[in-house]
Amino acid sequence: MTGPLRFGVIGCGSYGGVHAETIASLGPAARLVAVADAAPGRAAAVAARLGCAAEPDLKALCARPDVDAVTVCVPHGRHAETAVAALEAGKHVLVDKPLEIGLEAADRIVAAERRTGRVVGVMSQRRFEPAARAAHARVAGGGLGRLTGGAAHTVTWRDQDYYDATPWRGSAAVEGGGALITLGVHTLDLLLWLLGRPVEVQAQAGCLAHERIEVEDTLVGGIRFASGAIAGVSATTAAFPGLPPRVAVHGDRGTVEIPADPDERAAVRAQYLDFAAAVRDGRPPLVGTAAGRLVLATILALYESARTGRAVPVPGTPGEDAWT
Repeated sequence: MTGPLRFGVIGCGSYGGVHAETIASLGPAARLVAVADAAPGRAAAVAARLGCAAEPDLKALCARPDVDAVTVCVPHGRHAETAVAALEAGKHVLVDKPLEIGLEAADRIVAAERRTGRVVGVMSQRRFEPAARAAHARVAGGGLGRLTGGAAHTVTWRDQDYYDATPWRGSAAVEGGGALITLGVHTLDLLLWLLGRPVEVQAQAGCLAHERIEVEDTLVGGIRFASGAIAGVSATTAAFPGLPPRVAVHGDRGTVEIPADPDERAAVRAQYLDFAAAVRDGRPPLVGTAAGRLVLATILALYESARTGRAVPVPGTPGEDAWT
């Protein structure tokens, strides 16, 4: 295709607003055409602020011939139904993390991607941070020698209002989990990108500082990789006042650590530019459904281990290599 990739955004909550603002800032590469939300007033407010149209629902958004791609920013457990509907309407799709909350639902997105031939990306913007890309190049080039381990830690604080103010947050059926799937997914994705194929996990989890939620606010686990490397992962919303996220990878000839990026919006912009280029050039995006499915499979294995107290294998991901 030629010209800007024309986007619609479904879901205008806090993250949807960030996505809409990012698209509106991309200049000649992309254009924000319309937004939609189950709450019409919320869509109208975003549309007024950013100078685009407001639509009442996904059906109306997908019916627009001037929308080429849809960004999915609805609650986690509704990603599959939303993404599949957009794909079947002929739109390319960028799904906010996580891909879904279950592998069967994630595979419905993958099947629709293959059936329609449209491009599907999964938001994993930390892969686009300069420090992360430099670390990946060093690891891929053998600069650390034999990989031996690493760590992915997301240590945050969220007060009770964080859960109470958003009805689906803290719901196992809609959010799919807590600190790990919603926040720790970013650092875990980087760890997998750097260390390769995870094969087995073991974890413990609990809800230690919050009430009226069905999910963990703290999880600590370990991951064994196909290479033999062993890494630790943790995610919490129960650590006041919080610390910067930390990702590190170790080898027998060196260590790399990826600091928190002070300009997160730049990484979000970079992923959007890659997605627009993928559609234009007819290639897969740098972060596709295989990568999103792999990190989801790892999260679900960690949750199963925390429930059962046993080591749990990470199921394989069919299709493209998700970590190169």
